[in-house]
Amino acid sequence: MKKLLLSISIIIGLSLLTSCGVEKEYKPDIKVNEKNVSLKVWVDLNQGDFYRKVVEDFKKEHPDKNYDITVIESESGRAQEYVQKDPEAAADVFITPNDRLGQMVESGAVYQLTKYTDGIKKDNTTTSVQAATYQNKMYGFPVTAEAMFMYYDKRVFSEEDIKTFSGITSKGKLGINLAESGADYRETPWFIANGTYLYGKDGEDPYGTTFNSPEGVQVLNWIGKLKDNSNVVAVNADEISALRSGKINAVLSGVWNEAAIREVLGENMGVAVYPSADFGNGEVNMMAFQGSGIYCINAFTKSPLEAMELADYITSANVQVKAFEELGKIPSNLKARNSSTVEKNDVAKAVIAMTSENHSVLMPKIPEMNVFWQHMNPLLVDTYKGKIKEADYPDALDKLVKDITPAK
Repeated sequence: MKKLLLSISIIIGLSLLTSCGVEKEYKPDIKVNEKNVSLKVWVDLNQGDFYRKVVEDFKKEHPDKNYDITVIESESGRAQEYVQKDPEAAADVFITPNDRLGQMVESGAVYQLTKYTDGIKKDNTTTSVQAATYQNKMYGFPVTAEAMFMYYDKRVFSEEDIKTFSGITSKGKLGINLAESGADYRETPWFIANGTYLYGKDGEDPYGTTFNSPEGVQVLNWIGKLKDNSNVVAVNADEISALRSGKINAVLSGVWNEAAIREVLGENMGVAVYPSADFGNGEVNMMAFQGSGIYCINAFTKSPLEAMELADYITSANVQVKAFEELGKIPSNLKARNSSTVEKNDVAKAVIAMTSENHSVLMPKIPEMNVFWQHMNPLLVDTYKGKIKEADYPDALDKLVKDITPAK
């Protein structure tokens, strides 16, 4: 695996590329004040046509330069892999989930922003700004701020019922991914909701996980008891069919399932923030992970000024509103979130409520998260299935913390 160590400025750059112990000097051919500018942009799958129009608008608004901009659809979740594999061939501007940022910074693959940071901080939600920041330095332009939320059948639940977990499960059946891959993404924030930390308060301290505290044991114990609640149903890929058949009447899910669930429930589809639950110390809001899509600049770009200018444009308020209208992406930009188009949408309002600090927590973005996922999901699934005895919960959490914490 290549490790990129990069120190780059607007005028000149110098990096050491280490591969199999061999170092070579790399001097990016930085272009400054060039009339002709070529840029490559990676956007998410099925979004190419939208962003090609945005790029054309950008070119019209910047007639002072001759832009040749290529928009390519790519898997944003694999941007880190693609950029690190061949950074010189990668896009100048690319979208990535915020939880990959730490790994990309550590590998030297992303450019630290030298412009637009004040505007990013002023114009976007606090958490999405944090998503684009690593070790107090900004590396990205936020474009979305999203979290999971709850869909429910209005015929089964009242607005009062959906406020609490006990209220929901006393009236109908709630579907949650508890027994398969992805359970960790759903359930990990509950530990944080109950007062523990994952990699510290800000998610950047590799030695700061406290899941093995009494509060963490409470949450694991609570999860272990869910299998005995007949109104809590383990679902995953089958959640839509489970709603259609009446196997469940509510589900914790995301914007990606809006169309399918609306087709099933029609005018009876309700959306809401996660309910509160009592893990052992009284009612607290069940939290979800919050994530942001961020546009980053390749550290090896030859046109960092123009790349930043383009990224700033495609993440602007107006473009984010259009992206919501055409792609269903929930904006991170405050002005866009307050637009009439977004405010009148029930799903958008639920997501915006969920992305407040009372209902969600930013997913940590340090490299150690790769190790965390490997250990957390088996622990949660085995607990739900009864493979771990209640008396062994403290030891299981001690082992988890040990396994996900790097040696000093």
